[in-house]
Amino acid sequence: MSPKNTSNLNIVVAGASGRMGQSLIRLINETDGVRLSGALDRSGSPMIGQDASELAGIKQSGILISDNISETLKLADCLLDFTTPEATLNHLEWSAQAGIVHVIGTTGFSTEQEAEIIPFTDRAIIIKSGNMSLGVNLLSGLVKKAAEALAAEDFDIEIVEMHHKHKVDAPSGTALLLGEAAAAGRNIDLESNSERGRDGITGARQTGAIGFASLRGGSVVGEHSVIFAGEGERITLTHQADDRNIFSRGALKAARWGYGKKPGLYSMLDVLGLND
Repeated sequence: MSPKNTSNLNIVVAGASGRMGQSLIRLINETDGVRLSGALDRSGSPMIGQDASELAGIKQSGILISDNISETLKLADCLLDFTTPEATLNHLEWSAQAGIVHVIGTTGFSTEQEAEIIPFTDRAIIIKSGNMSLGVNLLSGLVKKAAEALAAEDFDIEIVEMHHKHKVDAPSGTALLLGEAAAAGRNIDLESNSERGRDGITGARQTGAIGFASLRGGSVVGEHSVIFAGEGERITLTHQADDRNIFSRGALKAARWGYGKKPGLYSMLDVLGLND
């Protein structure tokens, strides 16, 4: 790990030209104890060479967006990464080499890609979550408890999520996080007990399955509902995100929490003390 900076935590933002990247840069600018030390974007991006802070709508910082990750991470304490699975796996090569905190908010990983993360956990402090907000992680705990209490024979579980029209993966990482919580509550494997993309004559719903429905449109930041549907009654647990800053604040909290920790794979439940 890089030497401790006694005044500021040096943070690099990957995907600096994207919605989340710009949100992170603005929040870093407003937050004491952290500083933007670098900004990354994909090779060939037209944003390479632009001032990262100016692009985010704030005063110039002199930090130019780069595609040179090895140089950008030299003085970094943490990498905040809300990009794509392929980009994140490439970034892990470098964050592990540097031994820094790598906060991963990227979603859409395949099972095979998830497995590719594990070898890096002996060198990097990796904090990964399908959603960085406090509210969603509290919701996941409630979902797990409800799934434990409500038997599969009596209550079906459906997860409905909606995001803006530009989101490329479905179900969302948050929906899958909530699905995993429900599956854990019932002590089942989510992958082999989920139903997605129903269309046409699908037959009756399987008892114990966890259903997913993904809606896309407009500028919706994120809405997630977990429905426990029984005979004659329904229980709905819902989280609505109105401001992208809730994810940025969670990512910064994770960065600070992770600095100085031992290498390994952590989640926001660890950051928030909900795994105790």
